[in-house]
Amino acid sequence: MPVQVHAEMRGVTRIYPGTDGKSGVHALGPVDLTLRQGEFYSVIGPSGCGKSTLLDVLSGLSRPTTGLVNFEGKPVDGRVPDGIGVVFQEDASFPWMNVEDNIAFGLRRVGTDSAEIRRRLDYALALMGLRDFAKAYPAQLSGGMRQRVCIARTLVTQPRLILLDEPFGALDAQTRLIMGDELLKLWRETGATVLLITHALDEAAMLSDRIGIMSARPGRIIQEVETGWPADRDSRVASDDHFGTITSRLWAHLREESLKAIGQGAIK
Repeated sequence: MPVQVHAEMRGVTRIYPGTDGKSGVHALGPVDLTLRQGEFYSVIGPSGCGKSTLLDVLSGLSRPTTGLVNFEGKPVDGRVPDGIGVVFQEDASFPWMNVEDNIAFGLRRVGTDSAEIRRRLDYALALMGLRDFAKAYPAQLSGGMRQRVCIARTLVTQPRLILLDEPFGALDAQTRLIMGDELLKLWRETGATVLLITHALDEAAMLSDRIGIMSARPGRIIQEVETGWPADRDSRVASDDHFGTITSRLWAHLREESLKAIGQGAIK
């Protein structure tokens, strides 16, 4: 079967202009990236390499300096296209709204029919394990549960491409594993294509079909690793011997770039 391209970046760079006579910052690229329809793709790289910039450009939140970005065969022209949902690391829930109202906020804002809102809301609450907390407020929830609310708010818009920028970065390791299981369940049930930005090699190794490794700034995709996991995987793969092999491969590629990023160069 031919691979269906869902989104792609070709020759993309992002250069932030300087101020007060200072030179600009070449943050990203050139980047070539192809996302296949329905795959789970993660991006790892050293701190400051442009991972979040890549997500911003792919989503349409930021324009590339050079190069082309396409989603479903159409150019991304500096605005977030219909069909793309973005989840950030920061807790973006509204503290004055309960869980239901947080999740339904975007749908109500665009005038979605009330019956359709209810249908999508019930589905998202059940999928994300939030049904018993529908009337709770963010202050009454753990960090992991608040992040579920943010994911659910994106999910109800029915995105075909979900972009996640280190959504579990502030959580402890055990909670991240459980949240990873929920994310995989969401991915399987919705059939969406997922791109995850993460700094955690174990998270990338567990969740992904493919993993792109970025260089030190300006960030480029310098290597891709295919995991070979089945679609019905969960956090139990962390005990598989192949899991250690994957994380070792990721670190072997990433180590030198991480040293470059902190100005030490490579140790032979």
